[in-house]
Amino acid sequence: MMDRKGEIITEEKAYAKMARICSQKECAPFDIAGKLQRMGVPEPLTDKIISRLKKEKYIDEKRFIRSYIYDKLHFNQWGKRKIILSLKYKQLPQELIEEGLAELSENSFSHSLQPLLEKKWKSVTGTSNYEKRGKLIRYALGKGFSMEEILHCMKQMKIEDSFDETE
Repeated sequence: MMDRKGEIITEEKAYAKMARICSQKECAPFDIAGKLQRMGVPEPLTDKIISRLKKEKYIDEKRFIRSYIYDKLHFNQWGKRKIILSLKYKQLPQELIEEGLAELSENSFSHSLQPLLEKKWKSVTGTSNYEKRGKLIRYALGKGFSMEEILHCMKQMKIEDSFDETE
């Protein structure tokens, strides 16, 4: 195996590089497999390296899911749906995803949605409240929140569902 610089990559070098990456931040096996593939490591060796990383606790799917959910909720203000889709994309087991989400209360998502909508409402432009409200709903749906959560939050914010041409 050769890397982009023309250097020979041994199993130990690839393992050491992935162990270093995993010790710096939580990684999913899917992410590590992608990195190894880009390095030119064959698939059987990739599986072997990932198994070793799991055995030595560099990779822990449960720990990754917990960390990922926390980060995406608090730093990216993502909703439950977007987080679930993103974790599924990383090919993580459904039961671990559900377990990670169960640790959070439903209020966690609502508490992150309200400030997000309040901030966005100030910057949304439109000729009417109806138009602005539609833009706000589309924005929140794109962030992964459910329509029910969005409407509940907008009701608390007293954003009216009217067809008035005034603000």
